[in-house]
Amino acid sequence: MDNTKPIGLFDSGIGGTTICKEVNLLLPYENTIYLADSKNAPYGQRTKEQIIALSIKNIDYLISQHCKLIIVACNTATTNAISELRAKYSLPIIGIEPAVKPATILTKTAVIGVLATKGTLTSELFSNTVKKYSDIVIVEQIGYDLVKLIEEGKINDPEMDYLLQQYLEPMVIKGMDTLVLGCTHYPYLISKIKKLIPEHINIIDSGAAVAKHTRKVLEENNLLNTGKTIGKRLFYTNKEVEILRLFVEDKSSVHYLDF
Repeated sequence: MDNTKPIGLFDSGIGGTTICKEVNLLLPYENTIYLADSKNAPYGQRTKEQIIALSIKNIDYLISQHCKLIIVACNTATTNAISELRAKYSLPIIGIEPAVKPATILTKTAVIGVLATKGTLTSELFSNTVKKYSDIVIVEQIGYDLVKLIEEGKINDPEMDYLLQQYLEPMVIKGMDTLVLGCTHYPYLISKIKKLIPEHINIIDSGAAVAKHTRKVLEENNLLNTGKTIGKRLFYTNKEVEILRLFVEDKSSVHYLDF
């Protein structure tokens, strides 16, 4: 396969741009195409069947653009659809799960918090992950409406601060010393979260780890772009272009696509 072909990424909206940034940082010569399915966000409130269907739609488009590898830059899509997607497609597909394992290594109180969508926390994959760590107390919290507000460009809205406080305070009271951000949208809230929790609590997201794993998979499949030209970045959304542009450095790389 032509190793200059792009890496494809998709999410239910703009959240996966946090993953895209890490991939571009670690693999600057790779071309990337990002799909924000904001029209159908949030995936966390949808059924497993709907999530699988939407994921297939997204991947089919990325394959039509000759992508050599797909990153499911969405925890909800990964935890609900990854096995079905890997069974359907032959190209490498990388998924994203809440970083529970590194959190269990990092914790000193044996209490970790996981802030994620309903779709992720109620998935079979997440449930199976949690069962592996019976010696750790895992405090789960659904981040109702957080994705919705981010998708509306309302990160600094007073409602965001109110919701975060409602979700985080009980987790702090239960003694967590490590917080896992189980949704790719949530890293955009880190500065706000830090103001609401004690300084000693570590915050973990999956971005850097996913980028490293992507490099490993590219190398194993002889797909790594060995050129020395900075890759082309393309971003597509099926909703408000201006919202996605708020989260992307090169505004001219963002386009509307009816998909």
